[in-house]
Formats: sequence, structure tokens, C-alpha cells
Amino acid sequence: MDVEIGLKQVQKMWHGSLRSYLIGFFACLLLTSLSFALVIGRVFSDDFLKVSIAALALVQAVFQLLYFLHLGKEGKPHWETCIFFFMFLILMIIAGGTLWIMHDLKMRTMTQPAVKVYEENPDK
Repeated sequence: MDVEIGLKQVQKMWHGSLRSYLIGFFACLLLTSLSFALVIGRVFSDDFLKVSIAALALVQAVFQLLYFLHLGKEGKPHWETCIFFFMFLILMIIAGGTLWIMHDLKMRTMTQPAVKVYEENPDK
């Protein structure tokens, strides 16, 4: 017995509430402002600043996945989550393969021994 559901039920299944959107928005706004303040204020050294900005970016990506894409909150067949992780796997294969090829090309072209030019020695 197939039961058709109305538009309101579909919207409740696939969309978040205003509360979840506002939490995600203000969390991302706070994380972006914190990153900007760290760079402008030069609070940390350059190396630690790069690591902290990368960490804040990862936290912001998790907030966006949870509050805007609603990843992991769908019904029992977790198709959206499976599709996301498959897309992430393909992206990592492409990025990793690109870096691997670029590194291999660098090793093949840039690390060849320098050609020594021998000058004629008139004493011999």
C-alpha cells in the first residue's frame, strides 16, 4: 500500500527548521570572524596561524554539512550520506593523483644532475 504524502511532509523530511539554519549561520559567521581576527591581529606565529585557520575551516565545513546539508539526518537508507562520502572519495582520488603526478614530474625533471662543462686545459 503506497501512501502519498503531502508537500508539507516532504518539506519536513528534506529541509531543516529555521532554528537549525540560524544556528549554522551564526556558527559559520563566528568561525569566519575568528579566522579573520586571528589574521588581522597577528596573535600567533605564521606556522601556528596556518594550522589554526585550517582547523577552523574544517570545523566550519562540519557545521555546514550538519546544519545546511543535513547530512546524517535523513531516514534509514542514508543515500545522501553515502553519495557525499563517495563524492569525497572521488575528489580525494583526483586531488591525490594530481599531486602524485606533479611530484613525479618534479622528481624526473628537477633532480637531474647538472651537466658539467669541461674547459680545455692548455697545460695538458
